[in-house]
Amino acid sequence: MTIGERLRRLRISRKLSQEEVARYIGVTRSAYSHYEINSRQPVYDTVRKLSNLFDVSIDYLINSDLQDHEPQETKRLLQLWQAMDEQSREQTLHMMQHAMKQSNSKL
Repeated sequence: MTIGERLRRLRISRKLSQEEVARYIGVTRSAYSHYEINSRQPVYDTVRKLSNLFDVSIDYLINSDLQDHEPQETKRLLQLWQAMDEQSREQTLHMMQHAMKQSNSKL
């Protein structure tokens, strides 16, 4: 998957327009659309802003084969995580921590 494909998926999963993302990172909508179609590559500062906006690592955005070596379950978990809003992520983390405590107390 390319950086453009990742950006498009992340933007759509967050229900943001290209204009909204462009405004956040300080570029024109046209410039941002070129990132999504892979006709231009964003500079480091822009990638950093995008990773902050989408709450993903810079490595995730720029590494085209990052997930290719991950087990299917890990890939699916990452997709679900990225589709969640911040409140859902917090609730999920809380449930996972609770489940781990329960699991460890049964040992």
